[in-house]
Amino acid sequence: MKKFLSICLCVLFLSSCGAEQEYTSWPCRFTFDNSLHLDETLNTATNSYAPGIFCKITQDSRGGQRFLKFENNQGLTSEVWLTAAETYSNMRIGLNNGIIVGFTDFDGFAAYDIQCPNCVRESNNYSSPNFQIVMDTKGSGLATCSKCSRVYSLRNSGLVVEGKEGDKGLERYRNAYTAGPNQLIRVVSE
Repeated sequence: MKKFLSICLCVLFLSSCGAEQEYTSWPCRFTFDNSLHLDETLNTATNSYAPGIFCKITQDSRGGQRFLKFENNQGLTSEVWLTAAETYSNMRIGLNNGIIVGFTDFDGFAAYDIQCPNCVRESNNYSSPNFQIVMDTKGSGLATCSKCSRVYSLRNSGLVVEGKEGDKGLERYRNAYTAGPNQLIRVVSE
């Protein structure tokens, strides 16, 4: 009976604290078929048997050609040049050109925007924010805002683990899907 009562109290506490996941409508339209590129850095974050490994994806260009840059929280980095079809696919990666993908400990595959949602809201800058979170490269699953130093847990739905009362967790995309290593990855906002 005590165990049942404890579980009920925990559920009540979590629901009253707004522990439900909030999903973002920030812009994202990312589809990437890794079977064409076989990028190992990205593969580390798409393995459901290895939760806690996350990969930051950003887009850049060099010499007029676009490429994706992958950085995981284990210290690996790589770049992949986009094919002609991918270049013309109208890809948009997050609020300001970046997302983080990987398997959480409890909620499966997740995709987060790389912008600190608290700094974006405080500055009211949705057009060109530059408040990127930086992943710890020692595999902790933590990410820290480069401006305000809030710390977020990627492994636990992007919740704030160091910050102020009332802070929001990372913006998470509702439609995040992967078919596994060396397969399709899709992240879109609604």
